[in-house]
Amino acid sequence: MLLPETREELVRRLRRIEGQTQGIQRMLQEDRDCREVLDQLASVRAATRMVSIELMKSYLTTCLSDPDCGNASAVDDMISVLLRV
Repeated sequence: MLLPETREELVRRLRRIEGQTQGIQRMLQEDRDCREVLDQLASVRAATRMVSIELMKSYLTTCLSDPDCGNASAVDDMISVLLRV
């Protein structure tokens, strides 16, 4: 479960990313330079990566503080998620 302040921060970041992707769409419609579009795409990729990292930190913190999360299956699940991220 996410803490309310963590949830709000992640939503705020995702809204910013949403604005960036809308800007990229406009750039494409305006036939802007490919390098500019690629720079913006790299920025979105970095931003989504940071959201993933923050969400993973929260997940790990929550799971590590839960005694039921210490079983082998839960640990395997955490490792799988970490590797995907």
